Amino acid sequence: MPASRTGRRPVFRQWKCRENERLGQSRLIRFIIHMTRFAHVIALRSLILFPLLLARVSDGATLAGKPVQGGGMVEIRFPVAKSFQDLAAEGGNPRVDTGRAVLMFPPGFDPARRWPILVVTSTSDFNRTSVMDAEWYRRPATEEGWVVLASDATISPRVDSTQWRLAMLAAALEAVRKDWPQSGKWPLAFAGFSGGAKRSGILGTMLTKTGSIRVCGFFLSGINEDRLSESYKSYQPGPGFLEVPVWLSSGTGDTVATPQSHDLVKVSLERTGFKRVRLERFDGPHQLKMSEVRRALRWFRELGKF
Repeated sequence: MPASRTGRRPVFRQWKCRENERLGQSRLIRFIIHMTRFAHVIALRSLILFPLLLARVSDGATLAGKPVQGGGMVEIRFPVAKSFQDLAAEGGNPRVDTGRAVLMFPPGFDPARRWPILVVTSTSDFNRTSVMDAEWYRRPATEEGWVVLASDATISPRVDSTQWRLAMLAAALEAVRKDWPQSGKWPLAFAGFSGGAKRSGILGTMLTKTGSIRVCGFFLSGINEDRLSESYKSYQPGPGFLEVPVWLSSGTGDTVATPQSHDLVKVSLERTGFKRVRLERFDGPHQLKMSEVRRALRWFRELGKF
């Protein structure tokens, strides 16, 4: 990595995606520092509050003041910290002080136990939001014992940028950990379809860099470009990241993200050094296949031993 003008190595190289989205280095550094400090605070709070949580489980779990039941769904609202507001406002977006998230829980959910979380990210095409896509993953994920999480803001952005998505997701995770500190140790997998698959790889890489999450897999469906390798090279989350399993899901009749495109994505990931890349095909067009989601989550569990 080239040295900066001051002679010190920058924390990140500048990354530029096709939409010319950029994260200002100073604000990104502040974001990393915020999330890293938050991870340490959560670890301390877990030791203090976990016994209290065990005592309260019989009274029923709550999240952001909302009752939580196994097999159910809850939508929460939460404040957005200033560091996340700054990040979301990159590129001329409005400042957002309140976020929202939808969480879907498996049967028998109890926050005192460890549960893997599937983070859903949507494409920005057709004004879709991650919350809209979450329902697609609900049945296969919750039946496999996963929590589904999708985040959004309470206002619309001028540009639905990666910065905007990252800020809302980080704020949502912070809100969950505020009530359930032990959730900071739960495994996270990232899932997306089409443009959401590309952005899932970017968000997962950036959050891994902060040291605030434990990533356990990527489910990338209908993807025609390898953004995960690009993000890995730009943000350098560490060599252990290359051990994270990646499931590519391709429809044999997909004319948007063709089977050939998926082949190229797989080759690119393996060339980067990812060691656990699996490409699976199904009969169908450009669509998300529920059975493939289920198979991928089982694979992540098998490899992660959780």
